[in-house]
Amino acid sequence: MSASPTDGRVRKGDRTRQAIVRRAADIASVEGLEGLSIGRLAGDLEISKSGVFAHFGSKEELQLAAVGAAIDIYVERVVTPARTAPTGLVRLWRLTEGWLEYSRDRVFPGGCFFFNAAAEFDARPGRIRDALARAWQDWRALLVTEAEAAKAAGEAIEDLDAAQLVFELIAFLETANGISMLHDDQSAYTRATTAIRTRLLAAATNPKSLDAELSF
Repeated sequence: MSASPTDGRVRKGDRTRQAIVRRAADIASVEGLEGLSIGRLAGDLEISKSGVFAHFGSKEELQLAAVGAAIDIYVERVVTPARTAPTGLVRLWRLTEGWLEYSRDRVFPGGCFFFNAAAEFDARPGRIRDALARAWQDWRALLVTEAEAAKAAGEAIEDLDAAQLVFELIAFLETANGISMLHDDQSAYTRATTAIRTRLLAAATNPKSLDAELSF
């Protein structure tokens, strides 16, 4: 059975929308979500302004779509690959390692999309701030879950404060991203890797065994 013309138009519309939100996320990572405009996107993608507007209807909807696209890319590049690792401290390592690669490889040209967007909207209540806050909380909760799993399995020390550990890991990640962008200093990633490795080994009940599992 051949596809109907309607099916073809739907697929083309989906591809166009995906191209718009991906370009929007790239621009926002450098110029901020407020830097997005329908005219800019239309020019960059060589489509009409009305074509862009038809997919979103407002600047806020475009901004929210850019956040959603960034979340999907983040999950694909950072979260999904780490799920192949054993739960606990090794998976924590893989998650942080994936995050550093995501930032270092400039998956978004402005570094971490969420680092920049959060700084732009952290004091501005509304739907965009709420979406960014949910994304950050989901990331933090994922890391805490792995730290707690390590404790439950006896892999991490009994008195480990999982929330404190995760706070420190995120601080290492975001500092590396910020320094690398502001100073064009790639050594920040090596320093963050060393700091995270040291912190995870300190949290382990058997550091020697964990050390063998961590690639450097």
